[in-house]
Amino acid sequence: MTRLLPLLTLVLALCGLTGAADAFETRAKSAFVMDVTTGTVLMQKNADVPLPPASMSKLMTLYVAFEAIRDGRLSMAEKLPVSKHAMSFGGSTMFLDTTDRVTVEDLIRGIIVLSGNDACVVIAEALSPDGTEAGFARYMTQRAQQMGMTNSTFVNASGWPAAGHRMSMRDLALLARHLIEDFPQYYPMFAETEFKFDGRAPQNTQNRNPLLKLGIGADGLKTGHTQEAGFGLVGSALQGDRRVVFVISGLDTAQARAQEAEAIVNWAFRQFTQKELVRSGTEVARARVWMGDAESVGLTVDKDVSSLIPVLASGGIKGEVIYTGPLRAPVMKGDTVGELVFSPEGLPETRVPLVAMEDVLKGGFMPRIRTVSQLLLTRLQQGPEGAL
Repeated sequence: MTRLLPLLTLVLALCGLTGAADAFETRAKSAFVMDVTTGTVLMQKNADVPLPPASMSKLMTLYVAFEAIRDGRLSMAEKLPVSKHAMSFGGSTMFLDTTDRVTVEDLIRGIIVLSGNDACVVIAEALSPDGTEAGFARYMTQRAQQMGMTNSTFVNASGWPAAGHRMSMRDLALLARHLIEDFPQYYPMFAETEFKFDGRAPQNTQNRNPLLKLGIGADGLKTGHTQEAGFGLVGSALQGDRRVVFVISGLDTAQARAQEAEAIVNWAFRQFTQKELVRSGTEVARARVWMGDAESVGLTVDKDVSSLIPVLASGGIKGEVIYTGPLRAPVMKGDTVGELVFSPEGLPETRVPLVAMEDVLKGGFMPRIRTVSQLLLTRLQQGPEGAL
């Protein structure tokens, strides 16, 4: 006879401190703020809407370039030619021409610090499957999809205004996190405030990121602006052990972008604090076991669990221990058998795997008799509808 095992939930007080932080009312038309250390989303506004990303999409060109360097398909010292197509771009450029052969390192700095449209095209044509910028854009789109950036479509390498060239704020934040975590050896370049390339355009040597000189831990990543997109910024800041990544777009002026970015960083660090909730090896709950040599097994987390907590908090965080039970023996130590689900008020829920703390092997004759007897007693207590 087939029986449906019930879904069991246990309410657990995890620690003292919870409550909602004051919501941040951003002036940006779209925004996404994430605490990278804990993976907590602190704020989102139109975060999954594909929008014109302007020069912020240059981060994808950089990511693909870093992958090529890592894989040996490109080197920092390699010199690349400049095509007529690359030279033809206006806007923010390195002022390259077709007589140049430029090192990959200079091109990367030209993209990061100077937002060089021409530098993007040089990189794109070197790495494109068919040698064209359009081919590189198709490759970027495919790679973005593989990385989970499902609301991103690229038409060019630079973010130059074009129909269909779109990214969501969540995708940009995910990309920023990948750049920080996948290529720590190159990430310090995003904090460079100036790049003087070959003495050209001395008036165009400063990084446009307004946060880098404020002493608030900001160390990246990229500004963007077009008439259609407005003023935007993909930013990151590190204070102590916490890192925050944020994306804003659709501001009216560069000054508004700078003010909003600084306010977001201050809010993210000052209104939340990181607290340890459960240590690995601490018994969170016990789960019943079906026909085992023990009637139950302890559940724990396999690594320490921490969460961001609003600083103006009171009460206790309540978590649910969820598993389908009783568990069927054998259960081996370390097996994932459930989830711990919790969410401080005003923040998204977090789900953490729960594992068995010890082995529970199949029981012999007497444990099986005991289990069947307990089941029969439970069914009889439930009345006719629960009878076997």
